[in-house]
Amino acid sequence: MSIEHSEIAFEKAQQLIPGGVNSPVRAFKSVGGIPRFIARGEGGYLVDIDDNRYVDYVQSWGPLIFGHRDESIEKAVIEAVKHGLSFGAPTEAESELAELIISIYDSIEKIRFVSSGTEAVMSAIRLARGFTGRDDIVKFTGCYHGHSDALLVQAGSGAVTFGTPSSPGVPADFTKHTLLAEYNNIDSVRQCFKDSPGIACVIIEPIAGNMGLVPATKDFLAELRAVCNEYGALLIFDEVMSGFRACLHGAESITGTKPDLVTLGKVIGGGMPVGAFGGRRDIMAHLSPEGGVYQAGTLSGNPVAMAAGLASINKLKTNGRVFGVLEERAKRLMNGFAEAAQKNNIGLQTDVRGSMFGFFFCDTQIGNFAEALKSDTERFAKFHAAMLDAGFYFACSQFETGFICTATTDAMIEETIAAANKIFGEL
Repeated sequence: MSIEHSEIAFEKAQQLIPGGVNSPVRAFKSVGGIPRFIARGEGGYLVDIDDNRYVDYVQSWGPLIFGHRDESIEKAVIEAVKHGLSFGAPTEAESELAELIISIYDSIEKIRFVSSGTEAVMSAIRLARGFTGRDDIVKFTGCYHGHSDALLVQAGSGAVTFGTPSSPGVPADFTKHTLLAEYNNIDSVRQCFKDSPGIACVIIEPIAGNMGLVPATKDFLAELRAVCNEYGALLIFDEVMSGFRACLHGAESITGTKPDLVTLGKVIGGGMPVGAFGGRRDIMAHLSPEGGVYQAGTLSGNPVAMAAGLASINKLKTNGRVFGVLEERAKRLMNGFAEAAQKNNIGLQTDVRGSMFGFFFCDTQIGNFAEALKSDTERFAKFHAAMLDAGFYFACSQFETGFICTATTDAMIEETIAAANKIFGEL
């Protein structure tokens, strides 16, 4: 496989853009090699500038549940563009998409649109602090909630600790109100509440997709809800990645636990930049201009993004069975990987939630970030490089989730399993 044009493009990009990329994971640092520069998407495929074709299991990190260039979404975007790119003023499309999402999510009574998942989470946390009058928040190691200052923290060794910045440029004063707990460990959460008298909220990915795919257990989320109730803290589900990906009605419908606020992104824009946060009416009433908690954005509710979102979510709502089909295909892919790994004496753990899938090179099931870090990342890097050369595009990090789209056919999955089996043998 020739990647000459991607090599030239990457060399040029590095002279103009830090690291040659506009989001760090794209640089392939954890897997080696260089990123492929993409020319176009075609359904379930990506085509790079060297005209190499890949089965795409990244799907723009989740939003393209109907694959690249879905006809109905593309048509909606083109029609919206004809009327203008942005107005900085209300449009009916905003209310239409809001009404649609509220009709699907039981835990959302009012919603506010923004332009990214990072912005959605940042705003939801500000709202939780404004609503409760408290400053501290609890997050979980391994859960990524965007790159806002208060959430870029890492855990210290040992027990639960107050957060310290994990990036230069983030003052310690910004993260001293962020407490860290261990995913799927309710005792670590209770310790946070003992350490702080003023916790405003607990934020969690109920289906974590940023340490690899690691779902929270039903019992853990139920206990988390109970702890929040006990201390009067809000529970925020970050479903920027899993919302409308794992299922139609959100993680609440899978886990049985109802959050106070939900953050959304990716899929609700059908591929356009968009995010949202919503929840109980009494909490959302504290948001400006109705209340005193300020949040704003010139491109919030952008008419083109709203049009794409309406086309995508309406299509999902009217074709609810698609989630079952996608989950069956994701399970077939992961079962195929597991069987091939076993045949070649390679430890591999797999998981699936709807159209989301993940796998770790290790011998025991993963339940939190510390366990995920014990997986064989060197073996993953070799596997990733070999699969990429064979024409299969997976996330370029062990700690990211994969995605199936409606354009991912049974034949594509069987081809992927066959390639994995061959590469496992070589590994």
